[in-house]
Amino acid sequence: MTIDLRPSGNYRIREMQDGKTVSITVDHKPTTKEATRLIQKKMTGISDKTPFGIAAEKYIDSKTNVLSPSSIRGYRTILKCQIPSDFADIPIERINLPRIQSLINKAANTYSAKTVRNLSGFVMSVCSFYGLDLKSPTLPRKENKEEYIPSQEDIQRILTEVKGTKYEVPFILGTLGLRRSEICALAPEDLNGNVLSINKALVLNENNEWTLKHITKTDKSTRQIVVPEYVAELIRTNGACPCTPHSLYWKLQRVQMSLGIHRFPFHKLRHFFASYLHEQGFSDKQIEALGGWKSDYTLKKIYQHEMEMEKAKNMAADLIGNLI
Repeated sequence: MTIDLRPSGNYRIREMQDGKTVSITVDHKPTTKEATRLIQKKMTGISDKTPFGIAAEKYIDSKTNVLSPSSIRGYRTILKCQIPSDFADIPIERINLPRIQSLINKAANTYSAKTVRNLSGFVMSVCSFYGLDLKSPTLPRKENKEEYIPSQEDIQRILTEVKGTKYEVPFILGTLGLRRSEICALAPEDLNGNVLSINKALVLNENNEWTLKHITKTDKSTRQIVVPEYVAELIRTNGACPCTPHSLYWKLQRVQMSLGIHRFPFHKLRHFFASYLHEQGFSDKQIEALGGWKSDYTLKKIYQHEMEMEKAKNMAADLIGNLI
């Protein structure tokens, strides 16, 4: 973006967007935030009197080519289900911190802390997009849920239960660190020998339809993993996964009920993968690369912490037990 003083004494704001130059002239020197807001308004046709709900729709539309289908779907769900009409009808110029805080306070009575944080993040992103310089609202505390990591015995019993079914390969791939969306997006050409390329995901779009999302090469989720020859042969013979991410989740729930083991979501197989490799002496860097994590935050703050706490609990019990 450039801001130039014109011979007339006015200032011209210019910015290139989508291959086109957007230009606005004002009678004073604008701040960068003000200039950004003016450019966004011209590009989207938004005025100060435009209701927040319409401005939010325009914001979502502007992100459809840069965000994943699941993210767009999440934004539309927030706008439709979590933002009441009395807030959506407020002109964008009248959105301020007290109004946003009131929205957050009401939402906190209904939704989880995580959902409220996502709501706040969306509202603040819309406001920032239109150049509103607002402080962040006070958010509810994060819920400190105790993370359960499946044991090796849990995993072995589950894999035995699904052996020979269409769920065998997906469940094994889950214990190799793959996400449900990655497993369900696999195609035969992704397997070369016993090396599996992870480069796409199956996600729901805003119309609630399953769609392939291709992962960019710069994303750490793009990776290659080596699978046991037994698994590679199953993939060559029967394919990787004839299921949707939802069906994998529900199948695991049914297996857990049948076996009478602790209930946990499919994603916890990925947690087991990280914790088990850490226990076997793999470095954080190695685990991070093998699992396609974007940073070591999750490894250090969640997986390893919970695993080490579990060990500490058992050691404490053994120590006290020796005194009895």
